[in-house]
Amino acid sequence: MMQTLRNLLRMIKFPHTVFALPFALMGALLAEKRIPPVDKLLWILLAMAGARTAAMTLNRIVDRDLDAANPRTAEREIPQGIITTRQAMVMLAASVILFEWAAFSLNRLCLILSPVALFIILGYSFTKRFTRYSHMVLGLSLGIAPAGAWIAVRGSVDLPVILLSLAVLFWAAGFDILYAIQDVDFDRKAGLHSIPRFLGVRASLLLARVFHAFTFMILLIITFLVGLGVYYLIGVLTVGGLLFYEHSLVSEKDLSRLNVAFFNMNGYISVTIFAFTLLDILL
Repeated sequence: MMQTLRNLLRMIKFPHTVFALPFALMGALLAEKRIPPVDKLLWILLAMAGARTAAMTLNRIVDRDLDAANPRTAEREIPQGIITTRQAMVMLAASVILFEWAAFSLNRLCLILSPVALFIILGYSFTKRFTRYSHMVLGLSLGIAPAGAWIAVRGSVDLPVILLSLAVLFWAAGFDILYAIQDVDFDRKAGLHSIPRFLGVRASLLLARVFHAFTFMILLIITFLVGLGVYYLIGVLTVGGLLFYEHSLVSEKDLSRLNVAFFNMNGYISVTIFAFTLLDILL
C-alpha cells in the first residue's frame, strides 16, 4: 500500500506543488493582510491538494498513449504499468470529492465557483489536441489558485487578486512554453499543438520572455495597489532577477539546461515571492 502511494505521488509529481501552492497562500495573505485563521488555511490547503491531484491524474490518464509513444515520457507510471488506469481513476474521483468538500467548507462563493475551477484545470489536459494556446490554459489553471484562496478568505473577487492571477497566468504560460520546446518534433509527429511547434524555438523563447516581463510588471503594480512595503518590493526585484537568470540558461542553440530553468528556477520564484510577502505582512 505504501509503495502504491509513493508511486501515485510520483505520478502526479508531488514536488511540483511548489509551483502553485505559494501563490495560493500569497492570495490568502493579501486578502487578510495577516495570517488567516488556521482552519481557513487548512481548507485552502486541502482544496489545493484536491485540485492539483485531480488535474495531474487526469492528465496522466488521457495522455497515457501519448506518453508511451514519447521517449521523454515513456517511463511514466501508467505507460510502464506501475500504476493502472483504474487506480488512477479512483485517485481522480477521490481528489475531486476532496476539492468539493473543501470548497463547501470554505464559503458559498467557493462552492458556486468550484465547477468552473474544475472545468478549467481538468479541461487543460485536452487542449493541446486542438489549440496551440494550451499554455495559456495551463497558466489560467495555476492563476486561479491565488484567486481561490482570496475568495476563501474574503468571499469576493477584487482587483488585486485579479492582477495576481494574471501575473501567475503569464508566469506559468511562459515556463510551459519553454518546457514545450523539447517536444516540438514529437508534437509535430503526433499532430499535437503548441506555440513552439507553431512559432519555432527562437520566437517561442522571445514570447516566454515577454510573458515573464508581464509577470514582473504586474507584481510590481501590486506593491502600490495593495499598499505593501519594502520587503515585498525586494521580493519582486529578486523574482525579476531570477526570471532574468532563468532565461539566460537557455538559448536557441543551447537547450541543455532547459530542465534546470523549468524545475529549479520556477520553484525558487514562487517560494521567494511568497516568503517576502509573508515577511512584509508580519513586519
